[in-house]
Amino acid sequence: MKKIILIVFFAPYFLFCQQTINDSIYHNNLYRSYKTYVPAIYSSSDPTPLIFNFHGKTGTSTFAMWHADFRSIADTANFIIVHPQGLLNSSGETHWNIGQPTSSVDDVDFISKLLDSLNTEYNIDMNRVYATGLSNGAMISYRLACELSEKIAAIAPVAGSYLSYMLNTCNPIHPTPVLHIHGDADSTSFYYGEPAFESVPSIISYWINHNLCDTQSIISQVPNINLLDSSHVVNYVWKNGINDVEVKHLKIIGGGHTWPGSDFPNLGGGVTNYDINASVEIWRFFSKYDINGLVSSSTVVNENSKINRKLLQVLDLFGRQSTYFNNQLLFYIYDDGTVEKKIIIKSIEN
Repeated sequence: MKKIILIVFFAPYFLFCQQTINDSIYHNNLYRSYKTYVPAIYSSSDPTPLIFNFHGKTGTSTFAMWHADFRSIADTANFIIVHPQGLLNSSGETHWNIGQPTSSVDDVDFISKLLDSLNTEYNIDMNRVYATGLSNGAMISYRLACELSEKIAAIAPVAGSYLSYMLNTCNPIHPTPVLHIHGDADSTSFYYGEPAFESVPSIISYWINHNLCDTQSIISQVPNINLLDSSHVVNYVWKNGINDVEVKHLKIIGGGHTWPGSDFPNLGGGVTNYDINASVEIWRFFSKYDINGLVSSSTVVNENSKINRKLLQVLDLFGRQSTYFNNQLLFYIYDDGTVEKKIIIKSIEN
C-alpha cells in the first residue's frame, strides 16, 4: 500500500472568484466604457478603497489592466480597480484630455460621474480614492489631483508630465500625497521636459510647495537586484507635509517609457526596470493615506502585510534553483525581499 502525505500551502479558494466587469455609463450623450476588477474578498458591508488605473495615449482599458497590473495585490489587500476607456481624439487615437486645446472631451467630469455611479453599486470608501496611470494616463491623474481633488486622495503618475500652464491653474483643495515614477531616459515623456510640458523636477517642486513638505529630500538607493535590466532606482522622499503627507519620487536611472516590474510586453520604448514593481510600490504608498492625510500606522501595517508577493526563486540548501520538491527544505524568495522556508514531505509505505 502506498501512502502519500503532503504538506503544501494552498491559496485560499476565493482567489478563483474574482470578477472583471465590462460596463459603461451615459455621459455627455455618449456611452463611456470601463472595466472594473472586484476582488473576491470584497464585502458590501465594508467601505473599500478604489484605484483608477488610466491607460496611455492610443491605449485601452484592457491593456492598462494587464500592463499596469494591480489585480493580484487587490486580491489580498482588498481594493477595487477601475480601468476607464478614453475616447478618440481628432487623429483617431484613444486619449485623455489633459487640457490640450485639440480635445473637447470633459474627462474630469466623466471620472467624477463615474465615481458617483460606482458608489451606488459598491461600498466605496470615498475617502480612499486614488488615481494612477502611464504616460497620458499619468497626465490625467495629475489633472484630477488639480481639478477633482475633493474626490481624489492621492496620485501616482508613471512616465508622464503635464502641460506647463497647469502649474498656474492647479488648485487642489487639500494636501495631496504624490508618488512620481519616471525613467530619466524616457524618450516619449522627457524627464527634463519639452516645449509646453513641464520637467519632472518642476512638477515635484510644485507638490512639495503645495503640501509644505521639507525642502530637503531623503535620498536612498534601491537595491539593484536585477543586473540585466540596464537600470537602477534612486528613491527621493520629501516628508512632513501638512497632515503628514509626503512627496515621493522613484527615479529610474536608464529607464524608458515603461511600467517598472511589468510582465506584459513593453510597448512604450526603452528599458523596463525590474528592481521594483511599480504596482506594489504604488499600493504601498496609497495605503498610507486617505483624503485627510496619513492614516493610522496600524492600518498601514495591516494593508501592506496583505500585499500579494511575487515568487522570484525557489532554492535548495546549496543555493541551487530547485524544481524537485520531494522531502526537501526549500527557500522561497519573494520580490519584497522576504525568504520563507517550506517543505513538501512525501512518505511511501508498502
